Amino acid sequence: MIKTANIGNIVRLFEIGGDMQQIITLAQERGIIRPRDLYALGINPTNLRRLVKSGVLTKAGRGLYTLTDFDVTEHHSLVAAVRVQSNAVVCLLSALSFYGLGTQLPHQVWVSVPYGGRVSNSDAVPMRVVVLRAPAYAVGIEVHQLEGVSVPIYSLAKTVADCFKFRNKIGLDVAIEALREALRDRRCSREDIRQYARIDRVEKIIRPYMEALSA
Repeated sequence: MIKTANIGNIVRLFEIGGDMQQIITLAQERGIIRPRDLYALGINPTNLRRLVKSGVLTKAGRGLYTLTDFDVTEHHSLVAAVRVQSNAVVCLLSALSFYGLGTQLPHQVWVSVPYGGRVSNSDAVPMRVVVLRAPAYAVGIEVHQLEGVSVPIYSLAKTVADCFKFRNKIGLDVAIEALREALRDRRCSREDIRQYARIDRVEKIIRPYMEALSA
């Protein structure tokens, strides 16, 4: 949560003008802002440096800025990733970690993009990008509010199916572990997993593991 009272004191202290106040308001609304966000408002991005120098903003990474009093959460890297990568949906190991499933602690943010979509490179946010074709890319997306930002993340059932689809990238053992824990803890239904496995074209692959876990 943003400490608006403290920000208000800083604004008065530095006698920030209209453009500066717009930047602060934008940062309060979005959590993370980039220079290109200011172009749409007709504001010179050099004002970002002035706000960093005055202590109002903090540079969170290359081209990424947050309010100094902004409370960073454990999901900050997910927020940063979707701000950098257009059309990104948090997936696979990062989605499992978000749902508290499995033992994997990814050092990169795993995101999917649609086939033909542009892939952005950022030193500030280490990302692992996978490409999904329609309809697999567009289904099972849930939007979570994290740090004031709308972050698209695949549902748990979709994530389990995706783990089998990308088993060669993350490991079959990780996919089986995700399936086992999701069913054991009743975090999602078998039918939902089957539905997304069908869309991902891995229904035949996942079926024997589901049958073994029901024995």
